[in-house]
This record gives sequence, structure tokens and C-alpha cells, in this order.
Amino acid sequence: MKLLIAGSPSKFFHLKEFGEELQRQGVEYRLIIDTDTYAGFPSRKITDWFQTKKKFNSLITEFKPDAVFVDRQTNFGIATIKANIPLFVHLRGDYWSEIKMAKDTLYKYPPKSVVIWLKQRIADKCFKNAKVILPICRYLENMVHQNYPQNTTSVLYQGIDSSHWHNEEGMKLKHPCVGLLQSAIIWGKAQEMLMLAKVLEKMPDVTFYWAGDGPYRERITSVLGKYENFQWLGSLQYPDKVRQYLSEIDIYALISGIDMSPLTLQEAQLMKLPVIATDVGGIPELIRHNETGFLIKRGDHVDLIEKIYFLLNNEIKRKEMGEKGRTFVENNFSWNIIVKKFIKIMSSNVNN
Repeated sequence: MKLLIAGSPSKFFHLKEFGEELQRQGVEYRLIIDTDTYAGFPSRKITDWFQTKKKFNSLITEFKPDAVFVDRQTNFGIATIKANIPLFVHLRGDYWSEIKMAKDTLYKYPPKSVVIWLKQRIADKCFKNAKVILPICRYLENMVHQNYPQNTTSVLYQGIDSSHWHNEEGMKLKHPCVGLLQSAIIWGKAQEMLMLAKVLEKMPDVTFYWAGDGPYRERITSVLGKYENFQWLGSLQYPDKVRQYLSEIDIYALISGIDMSPLTLQEAQLMKLPVIATDVGGIPELIRHNETGFLIKRGDHVDLIEKIYFLLNNEIKRKEMGEKGRTFVENNFSWNIIVKKFIKIMSSNVNN
């Protein structure tokens, strides 16, 4: 069987790992960036608006895939559908909430509002005509059922290679410390970090580091940057600098307003860190509460403070949670496990 994987540049590292495990399990694959082959309209590059499907058709003729796997909804997916090739859509985030947030913020006015409308039309065609929609967590699968009740779905979690995640020196931070590793691309996610203002005020003896960036970064740093025990580190090179960062911090925290299956939670647990995260979206599916870390309610800064102090004052518990966290991720999210499931899904749907 042959699978064409067409994804976004930001996920290329992980899609390559996905493909290599597919190959080990007997599936031939080819990995491309979708928009390099066929982008179409709308696109940030005006030249893409007049792009033909010549490269797409050549690729399909030459590789002859039995199925196509995409990790976002673009014109490439529509071209796949028109070519009568089974399309498997890996849905990584809460598309519907993210679209609403975009309309209310960065894409509120023309011409960006028109772009959003066009992208919605493309996404709708991809979802409706997909052979299988593969939401990245159970929480997201329920949302797919609400919007596309007729579609076939199957949860496909993000896989991870534990061999990448081991202690590595290279970063020196002030201790005790709590580390956050999350973007500021979607306001509905990032705004929850503002809750840390109350935490920073109450915990002057603990330093909080934030690694990440995005269009809403200044909204966060303008508030939290007023506190001496908060440091913004910007984006970190992946995976080496991220590994050094996770090797140095004492506790990992994910303070998010909404998230589906954040990879950083898997990475932090593989690094044997106790984790604290908000109890939203698919996050509870990636943590064993009271075993590998703690879940807290959105906005509950009091509980967050209590959990941080508890862990900082209990080294044995930190180490115990860290060990259990690595085992939990290895036993549930290794590429070997994820790919075996996907092959079963693909095999049972390609010829139907």
C-alpha cells in the first residue's frame, strides 16, 4: 500500500516520523508540503492564485498513491477528492472555535474576513468528502460528530518518539522554577496565561519562564512582564533547545484556555517532569491526574499555587510523577502504536 502525506511545514518533523514508522510497518510513503505542490486561491502568495494542478497531477501519476493523508484543509485536499483518491484528514485542533476566534479578532474586517470565508468553504468540502476524519482526541471527535454527523471518524492521537527526549545540558535557569512551553497564536488558548499575574504576585520566590511566541505575545508579556519573577524566552529551536529547556525546569505547566492534544505535554512527561495543566478540551486525555501530574480548572490560580508549592516541596513526588509520566506516554503514544492503528483504519476504508 502507498500513502501520500501532504502537510504543513510546521508539522514536517512529526510527519516525517509518521512516515518512517509507516515504512517500517510495510507501507510505502511520500512526504510533501501540500502548498508546494498545489496551493491555489486564497494564498498569501499572489502567484499561487494562478497555479495549475500540473505538479499535483504529475505527482499522482508518478507515485500512484492508494490514499492521501493531510493535516490541514486546503485546495490540495479538494484536488485529491476530485482525483477520486481516498482522503484521510487528520484534525489537530478545534477548527470551529478557532475560526470563530479568528473572525472576532485578526480576521474581523475585509479583506481578511473574505479570506476566512473562502477557507471555510474549502474546509467544508474537505470534511464532507473525506474518507475518514481523524480527530486528534476524543473531545474533538465529539465536535466532529456535531458538525458532520454522517462522516466516518476515528481518533488518531499524535505519535511521539521517546528516544528524542532525554536530559541535555545547555540552559541555565533560576530555581525553583516553572516552565511554560506554548504558543500565542490563538487568543482563546493564550489568554488563559493572564491568570498567572495573580500567581506571580503570590509566589515571588518562584521564577516562571515562558517559551513561545505569536501574534498575541505582547498582550501576554505586557501584563506578566511587569513581574520580576517572569521571563519570556521567545521561540526555542526544536527539538534541541526545547529538550535543554525541559531538562532544566522543575515543573512543566500548560495554562491554556482550550487545547486538543498538545504535544508539549507528551514531551514534558517523557522528560520525566511533573506536569500541571488546565482541565480543558483533550488535555485530560494526555495526563493521569494525581499520577503523572495535576489538572486544574480554568482561572483557578489558588489551586495552581497550591499544586506548585506541593510539588516544589515534595521531591519524591516529583520524581514519582516523572517516572510514571514517561511510562504513560511510551505505553500509549509511541509511533509504533499510533501507526498500527492508522494502518488498520486505512486498510479497512481504502477499498470501501
